[in-house]
Amino acid sequence: MRLFGLIGFPLSHSFSKKYFTEKFAKEGIANCRYELFPIRQASEFGDLISAYAELCGINVTIPHKVEILPFLNEIDEAAAAIGAVNCIKIERKDNLPSIKGYNTDAYGFAESLKPLLDERHQKALIFGDGGAAKAVKYTLEQLQIPYLTVVRNPAPDAILYSQVDEKLLNEHQLLVNTTPLGMSPNYDSFPPIPYQFLGPQHLAYDLVYNPEETEFLSKVKTQGGKIKNGMEMLYLQAERSWYIWNT
Repeated sequence: MRLFGLIGFPLSHSFSKKYFTEKFAKEGIANCRYELFPIRQASEFGDLISAYAELCGINVTIPHKVEILPFLNEIDEAAAAIGAVNCIKIERKDNLPSIKGYNTDAYGFAESLKPLLDERHQKALIFGDGGAAKAVKYTLEQLQIPYLTVVRNPAPDAILYSQVDEKLLNEHQLLVNTTPLGMSPNYDSFPPIPYQFLGPQHLAYDLVYNPEETEFLSKVKTQGGKIKNGMEMLYLQAERSWYIWNT
């Protein structure tokens, strides 16, 4: 039996377990199961590896995406650049585990974003500068799209929401929300920008997927802009994990 799972804390609900359990059943993938491993400290990862000899792959969620790094033998280029891992492949040779970390956030974001881009989307505004923003920045750099980071409080290499005006929005027609604003249960929150200056030329991408249409996306759509939530990104990340675990 090949075992896969998710580490993080807390793990009250899991898209990953539901997704992979249904995938295994629907596609007739035998001898595979997916479990949740709610570990408080990343240092417990070694005990997990020792306890489950059949463990082949792990997804990583908060708060361990950065803390897990010292416990890996190797990381891929994206994970190194972003400084975070959310997928781990475990191989055993002579009973010794070889553990490599990957970042699939950038892949999921890039593959779901690229079909929506056109010649107008030359520059981007990124709302928020937390962990999720790192993968977005990496992706935009790979796509050679310059960006500005927008935050609530003064920070190096970032501007404030109060500085976002009509001129800036005309110049930056790709808008990416990496904050939890608008996420369940705070449905009525959104990045505080002057939405009246948006139009059909703007593309808004929200990493939030619950609800499907956040207040941010709704406001952009009202102005005629194109919108995209983070659901496809999530599915692409999951499929990327499966590819990594099986190659």
